[in-house]
Amino acid sequence: MFKAKSKSNSSSLNGSAHPELAVPSSPLQHVPVREGDHVPANTSSTEWWKIRLFEGMANDIRRRAPFYWSDWKDAWDYRVVPATVYIWSLVMHWVLAITNACNALTYVTRFSCDIFGFYVAFIYLQKGIQVLTRQWASGEAGAYLSITVALLVLMVAYLCGVIGGSSLFQRYVRKFIEDYGTPLTIIFFTGFVHIGRMANVELETLPTSRAFFPTQDRGWLIRFWETDVGDVFLAIPFAVLLTVLFYFDHNVSSLIAQGTEFPLRKPAGFHWDIFLLGLTTGVGEGLLGIPFPNGLIPQAPFHTNALCVTRQVSNESETGDAKGHTTRVVDHVVEQRVSNLAQGILTLGTMTGPLLIVLHLIPNGVLAGLFFVMGVQALEGNGITLKMVYLAKDRSLTGASDPLSRMQRKQAVWYFVALELLGFGATFAITQTIAAIGFPVFILLLIPVRTFLLPKYFTSQELSILDAPTASPFTMESVGGNFGEDVDALRRSTGMDRLDASDRLDVQDSTERGEAKSLHRRYSRRSGGNGVDGDNIELQPQPTEGLSNRSRSRASRS
Repeated sequence: MFKAKSKSNSSSLNGSAHPELAVPSSPLQHVPVREGDHVPANTSSTEWWKIRLFEGMANDIRRRAPFYWSDWKDAWDYRVVPATVYIWSLVMHWVLAITNACNALTYVTRFSCDIFGFYVAFIYLQKGIQVLTRQWASGEAGAYLSITVALLVLMVAYLCGVIGGSSLFQRYVRKFIEDYGTPLTIIFFTGFVHIGRMANVELETLPTSRAFFPTQDRGWLIRFWETDVGDVFLAIPFAVLLTVLFYFDHNVSSLIAQGTEFPLRKPAGFHWDIFLLGLTTGVGEGLLGIPFPNGLIPQAPFHTNALCVTRQVSNESETGDAKGHTTRVVDHVVEQRVSNLAQGILTLGTMTGPLLIVLHLIPNGVLAGLFFVMGVQALEGNGITLKMVYLAKDRSLTGASDPLSRMQRKQAVWYFVALELLGFGATFAITQTIAAIGFPVFILLLIPVRTFLLPKYFTSQELSILDAPTASPFTMESVGGNFGEDVDALRRSTGMDRLDASDRLDVQDSTERGEAKSLHRRYSRRSGGNGVDGDNIELQPQPTEGLSNRSRSRASRS
């Protein structure tokens, strides 16, 4: 499943302090509606509430099928009770997929995604602390050494990320440190605790079992057919809660991993993903009892970020001491299937005897540090964190190019952040009580709060700056587009409805880099726009001789 580094929203070009360098995530994003055009409040070819069985899944497969071969070919790039509950959940996932329930994602914006991402980040930090509190079982010396190692892992891994975004060293050196700094840090500190007198300190390590054997003394197949009839029906409410959690967690993870900061070229398939997630849930947990396979935050956006090919762009308008300042932008994302498949195969490889011996050497303090790294990195790119940093800045030193600086009502930023923190606090508090199993329902309620309640207290212009669709219209086409956008009008205005899949890929690939068309950007602030933080970007293509050849396009990128 998708899961990668959303170091994300802060590095998103579309939300950066340099809007003049912004690049649309796809040809369908930030396309203005011509004057005189009629745009209904929420128009798509099919209203989301009208159930057309199997339509969403069929459309997902139809859109994805032309790109199936390229999903493998493009990988040749460097970036490059429980059992019954899960079986019930399989059925519920399939019902959601068949009835096109993922169309409700049209209402999901950064508001609910940021709150959920903020919550997950603190869960990782909490998990790291919980791991460290258990280290006193091995004595005070082991506990304090574990705390020291955890903090060192956090600092070194974070420093690797800082170096990756700096101007130090050559580009390939920076990229190597950024990509492989964290796993190399884990390896180093696993051996570090065996140096000198530390080798005599008893440390708790990662517990392992026999090769290709469950952690508990049982067979691989769960004998669900021996479950009492009463227990089968008792599992239904728990399956509902699990399905709600997976529906929100997996889809939000997928949305963030396909966010507007990533210039994606291949269509999404939310309905088909939910169908497959139900299958893996029923087979994996219901029959085999293995861990959940659903998408997670922040791993999913971390994965996408790792597949981004970036380039440095200089601002030619800068003079004096500011001259030479560059901004790193995402050139394209290597969209393929191999890296996800490789992750699964490598995970299966960790069940072999030799690798289990190696994994057993990893101290729990190192793992706690890894939890801290993931939590901090998720917080760093979260929209709530970025807004709080803006509010804490010295106004005299805050650039006018910051999107939040264009807010007419400054108190709106405070109110919006307070509401996000309230949502996070309530969610986090519920998970610390006996009612923790019901927290997915509360998370799901954030969506109607944003859609129907917040517009009563914030203007459309304020919401376009404070909050925005998580993914571009191109990505959201699978679920009928973002709320309030006319997908069909966007497709017609870009000519995408007249192209087949191969031509569409060429146009998207070329347009993102300006190779097939000369793009002139004109920024115009419009109330309720869906552009970059409240600004629409108008793309005016100049006449060209034709579409660029794909091989020539790739050669120019290299």
